[in-house]
Amino acid sequence: MNRLSRRIAVVFLLAAASAAASPADAQQIQKKWQVAIDQWTVESRAAATPEARAKISSRRPDPTLFATQMWEAIGSELDEEWSIEPAAWFLRIAPGLLMTRADGSTTPAFAKEIEAIRKAVETRHFKSLKLIPMCMALVTTQDPRSLAVLEKIQAKHPDKKTQGVAALAAAMILKTLGDDKELMRKRLTYLRKAIIESSEIDLEGITVAKLAEDELYIIRFLSKGRVAPDLSGLDSTGQPLKLSAHKGKVIVLLFWGSAIQDAAKVVQITAEMVKKFHGRPFTVIGVNHDPLEKLRALQADGTVTWQNFSDPDNQLAGEFRVGSWPLVYVLDGERKIHYAGALGSFAELTAEALLSEIKPSASE
Repeated sequence: MNRLSRRIAVVFLLAAASAAASPADAQQIQKKWQVAIDQWTVESRAAATPEARAKISSRRPDPTLFATQMWEAIGSELDEEWSIEPAAWFLRIAPGLLMTRADGSTTPAFAKEIEAIRKAVETRHFKSLKLIPMCMALVTTQDPRSLAVLEKIQAKHPDKKTQGVAALAAAMILKTLGDDKELMRKRLTYLRKAIIESSEIDLEGITVAKLAEDELYIIRFLSKGRVAPDLSGLDSTGQPLKLSAHKGKVIVLLFWGSAIQDAAKVVQITAEMVKKFHGRPFTVIGVNHDPLEKLRALQADGTVTWQNFSDPDNQLAGEFRVGSWPLVYVLDGERKIHYAGALGSFAELTAEALLSEIKPSASE
């Protein structure tokens, strides 16, 4: 076969693969991902030594690979209504994924693909009755452009129940944009609409009403400036542990588990923060949802260097309405909330600012 013939054959095969894309192909990719992540989670929880955990961690299923496969299946099919559901699945795993440039810097791996999905929703599927999963998936992008699409859906979609779900999703994105009075007013308006229009809609095992109630609880009790609930439970040794026992200290309250994505990075960042602020009125308190034996092993071998509530049934996490992991709250010495969000530089800067406001005692 000459070179021209080979090129023609490759083009023909690629075209045939594209033409063969179907709902069944997309469903198969989702199933493979779920099986892979479930198996990895079981193996991760069973790993008993640092070496075993490092080995299992390196074998975590690569979401970029599965996202790429999904895009190959749906990228040319976004005009078709069947693509809405797998596109929503794509959005649930793609926004946080990064690719590394030649100079070592990182950039979002699927920015163009995410924008193509947003455009398809707005221009091709705006009136579709299958948009409810897509509305909630758009929340994961945490993007003002997604907010604009959701606000349009909640105002103009022909189906009231879809409007309600879009209103809930818009309120959840607004939560990440600040807490000034106008944003708070819009959040409350959207949450009321969600409850009125869509309270009974089931979203992967939880109703719109419950999610909206959780968001209202966050506004009332877990917003910036509020005093955080006083958690009370047991640590990994079975000893009582209370948040209020650390009165006077800056607290980084970390909700986490060893099976979450980027768990190794979470552990590294947190350990570095513990080391950086050692000797100052500061503490990290974890709320860990691993099995107790796993948490004990992580602390026994020195992987985890901070105290943790053992919360395998997520009872304590429920008090803080944790919906995504990891989640961090930074509290001052009176448990007043100064930051809520992702672990990283903003949390650390907030802690540093609070520590700088604490005056040394006369004995120091």
